[in-house]
Amino acid sequence: MKQIVLVLICVFCMVKADDKKEKVNCCSAMATEEFAAFGKDMAFVSLHEAPEPFIFIPAGGEMKRIKTSDSVDANIYEVPSHEPSHNYLLVFHEWWGLNDYIRQEAERIRREIGNVTVIAVDLYDGKVAASPESARVYVGQVNETRVRTIIKAAIEYAGTNAKIATLGWCFGGGWSMQSALMLSKQAVGCVIYYGMPEKDVKKLSTLNCDVLGIFGKKDQYINPTVVSEFQKNMKMAKKKLEVKSYDADHAFANPSNPHHDKAMTADANAVTMKFLRAKFGLK
Repeated sequence: MKQIVLVLICVFCMVKADDKKEKVNCCSAMATEEFAAFGKDMAFVSLHEAPEPFIFIPAGGEMKRIKTSDSVDANIYEVPSHEPSHNYLLVFHEWWGLNDYIRQEAERIRREIGNVTVIAVDLYDGKVAASPESARVYVGQVNETRVRTIIKAAIEYAGTNAKIATLGWCFGGGWSMQSALMLSKQAVGCVIYYGMPEKDVKKLSTLNCDVLGIFGKKDQYINPTVVSEFQKNMKMAKKKLEVKSYDADHAFANPSNPHHDKAMTADANAVTMKFLRAKFGLK
């Protein structure tokens, strides 16, 4: 009975999408909303402590507004490469939004990775959560069509000649995966920090890049079972996946986590930088 209902829902969505002449995949939307559903789980919410406030002084990065296909400008924080380059890294924030921690991370990554322009993408349209309560509200309000419009605008901003990799934490980890799928042949690498992986093998088969997954063995949500399924699906899709699992809980490497594990975070960052440099062809 549940299968029949799901099919009917998907058919209804496809009909509505055809009416609006939009390419919207209902079943895909349901998959990507799986992480947002965690926001209704108070145990999951309790895992995320409010970020400690700090004063961020930009050192090379700049907030910008970019045009989108729906005529509602999107926000990005761009940290340009020091030399002309077609290398771009799209960074996706946690469920807090594009806060100072993420801007700081964008600048740090730019310093460490080399000749790459780093763009932190705002998927919340300016909203930034200061508490778990507001974060779970914002993540529950995410509109997939709008988010994909924002990501598409960032891709177009980078340009058709750009070689693009993606990276994200938690909520942003899931969108790192989805944006890599959207990039098609422009994708050169994807890094997921304990985000929800794509489960559709057919979609994974269209992926044009290798994936690095950073996960916590103690994570009760993006748990070892989810990771194992992801590994099996990537193998079925004939795509390369490198998994690095730590003896840690969810969000152990999040820059906004007041109690993130510094040693494991440093190790995960070293693995990430090595992966990304290789994909960009940097030393």
